[in-house]
Amino acid sequence: MATTGNKNINAKLVLLGDVGAGKSSLVLRFVKGQFVEFQESTIGAAFFSQTLAVNDAIVKFEIWDTAGQERYHSLAPMYYRGAAAAIIVYDITNQVSES
Repeated sequence: MATTGNKNINAKLVLLGDVGAGKSSLVLRFVKGQFVEFQESTIGAAFFSQTLAVNDAIVKFEIWDTAGQERYHSLAPMYYRGAAAAIIVYDITNQVSES
């Protein structure tokens, strides 16, 4: 996370979780204000950005929505390197997703 003198902050966020947990739905709701009920699975990762005024600073969120499929798990460290935060998303109706 970087801060400059005029209170501009860049924050890299990474969403992690199993396939179908709702990572892409959360990001699309936050960035575009829309909900897609049947979202296609993310391949590898998807990048989004969103800028918000928080208190007296401008925060630019750089958001990486990672794929939940097992075959992409080895790529995850590449996406969360240098991240300010990771959001772990799971499906509360699926006990396997919670573990």
